[in-house]
Order: sequence, then C-alpha cells, then structure tokens
Amino acid sequence: MILAGPRENSQKCVHGRIKAWEIFFISRAFFVNNALYKIIERRKMHWIYLLIAGFFEISWAVGLKFSHGFTQIVPSVLTVAGMVASFYFLALALRSLPLGTAYAIWTGIGTIGTVVFGIVLFKEPVTVMRLFCIALIVCGITGLKLLTH
Repeated sequence: MILAGPRENSQKCVHGRIKAWEIFFISRAFFVNNALYKIIERRKMHWIYLLIAGFFEISWAVGLKFSHGFTQIVPSVLTVAGMVASFYFLALALRSLPLGTAYAIWTGIGTIGTVVFGIVLFKEPVTVMRLFCIALIVCGITGLKLLTH
C-alpha cells in the first residue's frame, strides 16, 4: 500500500522524510534515465562488437597464411575459430548498425590489420603507394563512423 493514496502515515518511509509518491516519481525518473542510458550504451556496444569482429577477421586472415592451405592442424583450427568469432561479433554489431557501414568498416579493419601483419610478420614490401592506399582506407572508415548515427 505504499502507492495507495495520500494517507500521511502510510506514506512515510523509515526515516520519515520522503513520502511514498516521491519515491515513486524518483524511481520512475531513475528507470527512464537508466533505460535511455542502456539504449545509448547498447549503441556504443555495437561499435565495440564491430571492432572485435574486425580483430578476429585479422586473426583468421593471418591464420590462413600459417595454416598452409589448411594442412597444419593447429593453425587451421584457430583460423576457423577466428572466422566463427568474427562472423558472430559482426552479427551482433548488425543488430544496430547499418549493413553497408558495418560491412565496410569490418573489411577495412581486416584489410588494414592484415597489411600491417603482412609487413611485420612476412616481410612484405612497404611502398609509399601502399601506405597511401591504407591511409585512404582509414579515411573511409573514419568518414563512415562519423556519418553513422
């Protein structure tokens, strides 16, 4: 009967300072603010899911090189696990993000990471044009992120 009506004695809390209807409105305001906060945080989580998916894409792309055409068992298993994880986190991100934007950013992260790992691990050539093209990909990813609500 806390919210039942304007009876003075039934509306006092333990300390006798706050009335029940005040508690009702305060808790309701907290719930609404908390719900909005969760929506905003959920939206941010989808970007984090997309980033994680991109990292897993890098892992399976590099894993393909180490698996030697799926002839090495451990790298092959890790590559397939990376593929599954990458698609899983991409699917989570797509719950909220636009398909075209999410896919472009996902492949962009994978492309940039794979090029960097290729240069570092496999001694692939570093040229000015190659770095310029990577910079263009970074600009495209940044633009898509900024233009997506």
